[in-house]
Amino acid sequence: MGWEHLVAFNLTLLAAILSPGPAMLYFVRQTLSQGRRTGIYAVLGLGSMAVCWTITALLGLDAVFRLFPWAYAIFKAAGALYLIYLACKTWRAARDPLGEMQVAPARAFLGGVLVNLANPKSILFAAALLVVIFPPGLTLADKAVIVLNHLMVEWLVGGVLVLLLSTGRARQGYLRAKPMLDRIAAGIMGLLGLRLLLSR
Repeated sequence: MGWEHLVAFNLTLLAAILSPGPAMLYFVRQTLSQGRRTGIYAVLGLGSMAVCWTITALLGLDAVFRLFPWAYAIFKAAGALYLIYLACKTWRAARDPLGEMQVAPARAFLGGVLVNLANPKSILFAAALLVVIFPPGLTLADKAVIVLNHLMVEWLVGGVLVLLLSTGRARQGYLRAKPMLDRIAAGIMGLLGLRLLLSR
C-alpha cells in the first residue's frame, strides 16, 4: 500500500461526506439548531459508525450480507424505518421553538451513530471502495492505517463544516427559515428512508 492509495481513498471519502444524504442532513441540522458543541458530537457519532462499517468490510463481514440476504433485508428495513421515524419527528417539531427541543450532546452522538448504522449499504460501499483502491494482501498494519485515516478524515471534515455552520449569521438564517428548512430536511430523510426500504 502506498500514499497514492490513501490519497485516492481520501478523495472518495471527501466526495461521500459532502454529498447530500442522511448523515449530512443530521449534523447540519444539529449544528444550526443546537449549536457548535452538539454539532461536533453529532459528527463524532457519524464518523465513528462510518469507520465501524469500514472495519467490518476489512474483516470481510460484507460477505455475510451476500451469503444471507435475509439478514441484509432485515437490517435495511430497520434502518429505513429509523430514517422515516427521524423524518416524522423533524416534521412535527418544525414549528417548535428551539428551547423546547434541546438535544444533549451525548444524545447527538448516539443519533449520529444510529443515522449511519441505519444504512447497511455503507458496508457494501466500503467493501467495494477498498477492493477498487487498495492492493490485495493488506497487512494488519495497513488495515490499521486505513481505519485511523478514515476516522481522522470523517472527524476533521465534519468538524470544519460544523465550525463554518455555527457562525452567528448561519444560525440566525436558520432560525428565520426553521419551519421550511426542517420540513425540507424531513422530506428528504423520509424519501431516503422510503428509497432504502423499497430498493432491492
